[in-house]
Amino acid sequence: MALEVREVSSRRDLREFIDLPFRLHANAPQWGPPVKIERRLYLSPRFNAFFNHGEAVLFLARRDGRVVGRISAQIDRAYNEFHDSRWGWFGFFELEDDPEAARALLAAAEEWLAARDCDRMVGPADFTLNEESGILIEGHELPAMIKQPWQPPYYQALCEGAGLEKAMDFFMWNLEVSDRSKVLPVLFELAEQVGPRHGITLRKMSRRHLRQDMERFREVYNAAWARNWGFVPYDDKDIDQYALEMQLVYERDWFMVAEQDGETVGVAITVPDLNQVLRRAKGRALPFVWHWLRRRKIIDRVRVGFLGIKPEYQHTGVAAAFYVEHFDAAGRSAKLRGGEMGWILETNEAMNKGMEAMGGRIVKRFRVYERML
Repeated sequence: MALEVREVSSRRDLREFIDLPFRLHANAPQWGPPVKIERRLYLSPRFNAFFNHGEAVLFLARRDGRVVGRISAQIDRAYNEFHDSRWGWFGFFELEDDPEAARALLAAAEEWLAARDCDRMVGPADFTLNEESGILIEGHELPAMIKQPWQPPYYQALCEGAGLEKAMDFFMWNLEVSDRSKVLPVLFELAEQVGPRHGITLRKMSRRHLRQDMERFREVYNAAWARNWGFVPYDDKDIDQYALEMQLVYERDWFMVAEQDGETVGVAITVPDLNQVLRRAKGRALPFVWHWLRRRKIIDRVRVGFLGIKPEYQHTGVAAAFYVEHFDAAGRSAKLRGGEMGWILETNEAMNKGMEAMGGRIVKRFRVYERML
């Protein structure tokens, strides 16, 4: 049957775009289904802050009227301005085990980006690398945590068979509460010296002042991550949206700020694994609300989404203080067993060594691909 790739242009198209992964992964317990109404809002230029500095198009692939794949193509002007580059991105990459559909979808994204003077196509990333990104290369048997993609193994074969090349791998490290005895003793010593030697204290964020503390997060992120591959700075509207998202998953024990004489030194944000709730909701809003209200009885794992220190303070041991506080917070919970930390670039030697020192182990690997245009 003939294959057709066309731009999403109607409400029906958008519904089919959102519904496709529910059909593809319905029998995969590892997949974390999003709430469908949230996906509609996320894809809307009216509600997503990405569109203040970016543009995007969505494509569907059909065989005889049946949707077999989807993809987005997008340009992040903030990224290109910061890096003085002409990169384009693809994302929302979902499809059946169909090499022809994979090639056609990637070709559609490539054509759209090339027509807008991009010289490289990178992805997948659901608009930005701060959202679901990459193709799962290792760890298919494990459940995806919040804001982690999950794909069956054939996705890697389709990407590489279509001529995409590796750009970067990201690691997820697993840490268990029971692994505290495996932590190198020097980390506890460094953590104890943070206050007496450097005058640095840790405090917990409050829900009431969360938007204000998200400014501190932006300050640290834009300073500590500026040289990382794929980095793009947050602007005001990005932080407005991020703060609203964090209100949903806020837990006092896991939102931390390190300070010295009133200056922000570092920030750590860890969130409960909301996918354990989302799997029960199966994409529907009302069941999600019900299970979310019961989340403390359901969720037994967390994801360390961000842990950053300003460069001038990275010698003080404040990272060790954050690590130890995570173990202490987990120890105070009757239900929590452990969690995962990432994305960590394969090239980030300091963070990967830190995870080894914590007794962690790599359990998932995600790959971002690229193609020169």
